[in-house]
Amino acid sequence: MTCIETLQAYGLRSLGIGERLLPTADISLCQQFVLIGSGMIWNIYFGVLALCTGFFLATALALGKNARTPLLRKPCEWFIFVFRGSPLFIQFFIAYFLFLTLKQENDAFAPLTSAALGALVVLFLNTAAYTGEIFYGALRSVPKGDLEAADAYGFTGWARFRRILWPTTLRLAWPAYTNEAIFLFHATTLVFFSGFPAIQQRGDALYYASYFADKTFNPFVPYPIVAGYFILLTLGIIALFGAINRRLNRHLPQAERGRLRLRPQVIR
Repeated sequence: MTCIETLQAYGLRSLGIGERLLPTADISLCQQFVLIGSGMIWNIYFGVLALCTGFFLATALALGKNARTPLLRKPCEWFIFVFRGSPLFIQFFIAYFLFLTLKQENDAFAPLTSAALGALVVLFLNTAAYTGEIFYGALRSVPKGDLEAADAYGFTGWARFRRILWPTTLRLAWPAYTNEAIFLFHATTLVFFSGFPAIQQRGDALYYASYFADKTFNPFVPYPIVAGYFILLTLGIIALFGAINRRLNRHLPQAERGRLRLRPQVIR
């Protein structure tokens, strides 16, 4: 089987399109690259959806934690504390057994026991907590001069928040938020180790890397391939978020625009 034929047969296998049987003998380097790349579709799926939906919950959490009313502030503080204080790996297992219990009570919760939805919910809640703390810190760091200028121009309520407070918060939070986005995509590999099953062998990149490592007895080929794919993904995230950062700071002089720097998180 040529590399082109391999791409046609296995390029979208993780989505259930193409050849269903995995190669078991004479596994080529091309097959490993193609199938692991196919599994990356799921890692991107988890990361993109969790990041996009978590952004809005994080905004609500930051505003709630900054509220003066304890009824709003305390639940947000505890939510952020619990999800930042416990390991993501443990959160996956707790959520899986919780969803299994709910499924036994009502079949409507059955989709939550699959990786496609259940693991996504956990990643969504986790990144919302971390991002909420980032946004809260930026919200508290907005210069008082900006707020005083907004008051002087007569901005109040929603107009003050939309045009002054929130844009400044995003500009301050964006470098840290970029690093959270990178870590979130890396954290999607934990889905493989969680209790959430991959339906019909439609697993992520690490699923296929583990398969090839078992079949070839050589983990030094598939796992570096996974690392290479994630390095490329990280470069793409940096480029995208860097463009957004330049857009957010377009009104500033060139010399005053902050540049994004990658700060990998070794321990979370």
